[in-house]
Amino acid sequence: MNEAFLLLGSNLGDRLQFLQHAKKAIGANVGDIQQASSVYESTTWGFVDENLFLNQILRVSTALEPLALLAAAQQIEKDLGRIRDTIAIGYRSRNIDIDLLFYNTEQINTPSLTLPHPRLHLRKFTLAPMVEIAADKRHPILQKTMQQLWQECTDNGNVYKYTGD
Repeated sequence: MNEAFLLLGSNLGDRLQFLQHAKKAIGANVGDIQQASSVYESTTWGFVDENLFLNQILRVSTALEPLALLAAAQQIEKDLGRIRDTIAIGYRSRNIDIDLLFYNTEQINTPSLTLPHPRLHLRKFTLAPMVEIAADKRHPILQKTMQQLWQECTDNGNVYKYTGD
């Protein structure tokens, strides 16, 4: 079995419900959820919107290979109503987003998938839940732990444990 870390995110609609539905679908279609972080609320990153994001990281044990895992994640997004705008450039609000952060210690760089996620070390909303469940996990390229990356992160976005609306 393979270990994958997935980041769930939502800033439209019933954000918590979208995370819960995605988590359930991942458990049914991707693999066993070994660990889940708390849910975190954060400001947007890379674009401006008044809707705050909810994020959660899942550590999953999966038999799927990386590209099959990506396809499964994108199918879950589609099943939950996400519409990808292939023309739009940049980031935008979304009801659900599932990012692959790590797949074992593999380094992959293809047009459709880059692992580890190329911007995870720049984002507090990713690092906060990673530190919670895997502080000692080492980034295979940067050779730093999640705790070290959190301490070095210069992202000025606000990230808090979510306590409910």
